[in-house]
Amino acid sequence: MSKVDPNWWKTLFDGTYLITDARSVDDDNLTCREVAFIEGILGLERSWPILDLCGGQGRHSLELSRRGFQDVTVLDYSKALIGLGRERAQEERLNTLFLKKDARNTGLPSRRFRAIIVMASSFGYFVDEDQNEEILREAFRLLMPKGSLLLDLPNRDHALNHFTPLSWHEANEEIIVCRKKSLDEDIVYGREMVISKRKGLIRDVTYCTRLYSPEKITAMLKSTGFDAISIQKDFVSHEDKLDYGLMTNRMIVIAHKK
Repeated sequence: MSKVDPNWWKTLFDGTYLITDARSVDDDNLTCREVAFIEGILGLERSWPILDLCGGQGRHSLELSRRGFQDVTVLDYSKALIGLGRERAQEERLNTLFLKKDARNTGLPSRRFRAIIVMASSFGYFVDEDQNEEILREAFRLLMPKGSLLLDLPNRDHALNHFTPLSWHEANEEIIVCRKKSLDEDIVYGREMVISKRKGLIRDVTYCTRLYSPEKITAMLKSTGFDAISIQKDFVSHEDKLDYGLMTNRMIVIAHKK
């Protein structure tokens, strides 16, 4: 299980992902609750330029644009998710900008954004920690002075205390998702098998997510130049008490650029 293609994240996030994780990434009410939380905790202003880093189909950014935010950018590597986000923005006549780029090296101008958000446990995908740090360094470069970074991470303590090596759920009437997980230090390796009741096995892939203690992520942020770091544990955005894997109970980390 501990062997994983280091580039797994380049192919996992597609149309099938939107089905397997729909209960977390395609729930409008959930998204609205999370966006309201982001607005409040960061004190966002409508004129601020905001970057949704590793933002997928831009569910948070589209909602921000609906609420009147004028300069919102989504950056993600998935061509499928970026394309879907662009379509939705065009359909709703929103000016949300979607860019397909690597979060480690965006090529965007320095000091471009007042706030950067990394939502839905989208940080910590690299086994090589240096590559995770590259994302933090790039975020620091992209932020204006006094800018804020928000990381939405799995709550390590909750994840370890409620770790289940096997889980499954019905994504819809047709699709069943089975996950087999293992722990290697602070890395969760997961084998995801997606089964269609009509077609049989349609996906069998292994992925990984790194768990961070408050002390570890604080040290990483400080080493890349951030300060005034605050952490809120036990963040829950789902209304029911079902098991949503690493999305069940999260840790919100906010860091600032001097």
